[in-house]
Amino acid sequence: MQSISDCFYRVKLDCLKYIASQETKKFKFKNKKKLIKTFLIPICFWISQKKKNKIPLIIGLSGGQGTGKSTLSKIISIILKKYFKFKVYNISIDDFYKTKKERELLFKTRHPLLITRGVPGTHDINMLSNFLKKIKTKNFKKFKFPSFDKSTDDRKKKNQWHLIKYKPDILIFEGWCIGSKHQNTKNLKKSINETEKFFDKNLKWRKFVNLQLKNKYKKIFNQIDYLMYLKANNFNLLKKWRLKQEKKLLMKNNFTNNLKIMNKKKLSEFMQTYERITKHMLKTTPNYASVVIKLDNNHEIKKIKFNQI
Repeated sequence: MQSISDCFYRVKLDCLKYIASQETKKFKFKNKKKLIKTFLIPICFWISQKKKNKIPLIIGLSGGQGTGKSTLSKIISIILKKYFKFKVYNISIDDFYKTKKERELLFKTRHPLLITRGVPGTHDINMLSNFLKKIKTKNFKKFKFPSFDKSTDDRKKKNQWHLIKYKPDILIFEGWCIGSKHQNTKNLKKSINETEKFFDKNLKWRKFVNLQLKNKYKKIFNQIDYLMYLKANNFNLLKKWRLKQEKKLLMKNNFTNNLKIMNKKKLSEFMQTYERITKHMLKTTPNYASVVIKLDNNHEIKKIKFNQI
């Protein structure tokens, strides 16, 4: 208990400063100190116990859209750096989305729904695989990797890419579908929303996405040492939280009209492409994730469960 209190004393200012940078006048975080001390610091102690050798420890952090993965990932990183003195790097699978031009090619050659970023098959898996190889190499050299701009729905120019200068002790790898497993083909047959019913009548899109999970993505996810999962109570809550993110993004960009910010209708259509995998993860991921972070209906952490995996 003393260690947790000592850790909180040392990291609280940095953590609270970061949280403040993510707030707007309308959107404020609740119970910030409790979030840090009761939930995130114990997670960091758990991570520190798992770090045992010179090879970077890869921690996966997944959860449905709007659960707060990026924010929690950053706070955890601050604690691990400040108190535990680890070299930590955060990456998002979102930064490895294929470019708009590449997705237009998928639209023409595979399926029209693949123009929409998000599902497995819309990421540059080769680039992500090369990234993981580079951070593990003994003769590490600094390198750049992509940065994706959701407000323009395209990859940023190379002069705006992320630069990783050092070999991390810990890599936090976050994304909505991180750790997801494929479904049995028979479970793909029944449409679960209008997008599947009207735009994927022959199951071509569903089968393509599922095959990506079964093969290429599985190889990537197998490189994760421990998976943490942010679990919401249901999919409708995720839609509500994701809409809140869009409004927040619009406010942060001073209501710029040319950005691809989605209204409620467009967001609902967009999230239908995520729905199948997200609901499958809500049912299955708590069974195999190393840490399950349960969220209540008010978007606050209710409970953390450490599984013996």
